[in-house]
Amino acid sequence: MLVYGFIKLRGCVPCPLLKILAKGMVIGMQRSFLSNFSFIAKPTCLRRRFCINTLLLTTLMFGVQTEAKVLCTIIAEANGDDILVQQGDGCSTRVTPASTTKIPLAVMGFDSGFLGDPHSPTLPFQEGYVDWLGDIWKQPTDPTRWLKYSVVWYSQLITHKLGQQRVEQYAADFGFGNADFSGNSGKSDGLDYAWISSSLEVSPQEQVAFIRRLINRDLPVAVDVFDKVYQSVDTWPADNGWTIHRKTGMASPRIPDDRIDREKPLGWFVGWADKDGRSVVFAKLIQDEKKEIGSTGGRAPDEFLVEFSELLDNGFSKDGE
Repeated sequence: MLVYGFIKLRGCVPCPLLKILAKGMVIGMQRSFLSNFSFIAKPTCLRRRFCINTLLLTTLMFGVQTEAKVLCTIIAEANGDDILVQQGDGCSTRVTPASTTKIPLAVMGFDSGFLGDPHSPTLPFQEGYVDWLGDIWKQPTDPTRWLKYSVVWYSQLITHKLGQQRVEQYAADFGFGNADFSGNSGKSDGLDYAWISSSLEVSPQEQVAFIRRLINRDLPVAVDVFDKVYQSVDTWPADNGWTIHRKTGMASPRIPDDRIDREKPLGWFVGWADKDGRSVVFAKLIQDEKKEIGSTGGRAPDEFLVEFSELLDNGFSKDGE
């Protein structure tokens, strides 16, 4: 398990306290964030007290739990209208969709012909492209890598190729929120940032409705688009044989005076899960209660996977019982 690479230093035997803290840390940490600190697992621990000191330092650095409010969790049958789980008072509220917009952008890209298949086109990073994640975003990128690593500049190439009018028409046809790609007022930046704390807003219910249409091949696009999208979206294995196809997202909301509230970012996790011919669709939306270390978008899937596993353990039946 990832946390054991974090606390099981060479020469140390995990004790019950370590295991308890490890469990708490898993839920609150983003996997990619932890990978940046892989060096922590490498030092030689010659005496047990060094293990304890390292544990205390780690706890002080990263904390055991984070404070996030669940705005909405929806899990629904892909076929039909059955809602298996709906929790939270924000399920009908539109907010910035952040990188979850990449799934509808993938549909647009494949339908328009700008994207060819899950591995073409492979496009190089160029000076001047956004590189907020450093080297991860500076690599040659194809549709699969774009979705996995949430490469913003690749999204921008798609939107600029299509143009605002065509992107908005697609989004309206898909029922993807308010379909507004105008961007920030007076800045003409909609094709670059409309989906990041800007004009485009989508509710969790609309996310689920869009994913359901995608899974049921019910979007007004070419028939070969659907398989290309399915093959490009990143997948995770879940418990009991389920496979989760997913996209995360994180962005800060705008408050009434049009400022961005960077202290309380939103975290998204949307997609679908399938097993033995059955599919369910889902959307999870959380919001930090205060500024935290790491990514809200990374914590949303961690929390969802725990909930999903609990549902499986309790008998995830078609009637939601």
